Amino acid sequence: MPPAAGSRSPWRSLKYRSMRWWSLANFVSNAGTWMQLTVQNLLVLQITGSAAATGLSVSVQAAPALLVSLAGGAAVDRWPRKLTALVSQALLGVVALVTAVLVATDRLDLTVLLVLAAVTGTIATVDGPACALLGNDLVPTEDVPSAIGVGSLVHSAGRLAGTALAGVAVGFLGTAAAYAANGLSFLFVAAVIPFLRPAAGAVKYVIPAQRGAKAAARIPAQRGAKASAQRAAAPDMTVRQGLAYFLRRPRLVALAGVTGISAIFGRNYGLTLAVLVTGPLAAGAGAFGTVSTVLAVGGILGAVLGARLRRPSVRLVAALAATGALLQAAAGLSPSIAVLLVLVLPMAVVESVSDTAGTTVLQTDPPAHMRGRVLGVWGSISTGWGLAGPPLLGLLMELAGARGALVIGGLVIAGSLGAGYLLRQRGTATPVPVRTGERDGTAPQPELSTAA
Repeated sequence: MPPAAGSRSPWRSLKYRSMRWWSLANFVSNAGTWMQLTVQNLLVLQITGSAAATGLSVSVQAAPALLVSLAGGAAVDRWPRKLTALVSQALLGVVALVTAVLVATDRLDLTVLLVLAAVTGTIATVDGPACALLGNDLVPTEDVPSAIGVGSLVHSAGRLAGTALAGVAVGFLGTAAAYAANGLSFLFVAAVIPFLRPAAGAVKYVIPAQRGAKAAARIPAQRGAKASAQRAAAPDMTVRQGLAYFLRRPRLVALAGVTGISAIFGRNYGLTLAVLVTGPLAAGAGAFGTVSTVLAVGGILGAVLGARLRRPSVRLVAALAATGALLQAAAGLSPSIAVLLVLVLPMAVVESVSDTAGTTVLQTDPPAHMRGRVLGVWGSISTGWGLAGPPLLGLLMELAGARGALVIGGLVIAGSLGAGYLLRQRGTATPVPVRTGERDGTAPQPELSTAA
């Protein structure tokens, strides 16, 4: 049964059978992925004995997201979504299983490992947007925030399960077992995808490229203005159009700005809070473990709250990001671990809700036939600031210390978002009064104004 109209239950997307199966498949896949990630750095160290090589393997796997995400997003728009997700999941499973065999037979060297990492990263540029949009296609638009929130919870649960299972698998079966489990988890997802069915009210995605190709085949046989009009009407499925759409859409540009500045000057709490706890607050690794646990709990609570949203806006995302930034600045001034814990929990909750709201806007604002390319643009942008953020934050910590980095970063985020809001308000057109019909006795007309 579909959820009641207007329902804000964070679990409302799970009322749909296909969404329940998709969530189960994602849990299995996330658990397998985190099993592999947990042992991957250890494997590189075993092969090379070099920490630099470990970092290189991570960079090689991330590089395709920076370079070819636009092409991956275009592929998602051009091809049937379920088939695309099924093939990409199956390919990722094959790569993981091949790696498992090479590890088990002791034939994996650094060169082969880097090649496999690059292949995995390239496939992921298609798989990421395909799977994200496939999940949204299963539920009505108003339930997409719930689907995204549930996905965030599934990701967190899979991470915990995968990390725990990795130690068991490696201890009893060896490193290859983690790769084998990950490969089988991808194949499980691929087996589930053909049976997924969208619920009533879900967005029906039709591939414009197919219609455009058929129309284009007929256009040369026609002449004159009619043929020109048909050529102009034929959908453009190019990468260039996706980038142009993104840049011309103020909501998406604003969302990128909000998320980018938050990612660069905040969010990297594994770095800033670790230094704060072990440095100025003079606590040990155990205290930082407690802080990390509170951050994780806050993230889960935020995902549940974010799943209650129905139609979030960029303004809401910015307001939540600014609130989280101010809490971050306050956390930088914490005199003790107890005060820090009190501030860290709401900070994590607010930022998790902001993430869910932003993801919902990103995945529902573009028309259905543009969403793959929009996510491709986003993949390139987010990878860029993901790579730039830690070094810049590290430099800020060198100059201002852990407290200074948290305080300055929080104030920069909040100040930038506040300035952006004021500039937008100043740029909004002033309402134009319309003269009332005093002579003919007509009723006064309302003022005309631009849409917010």
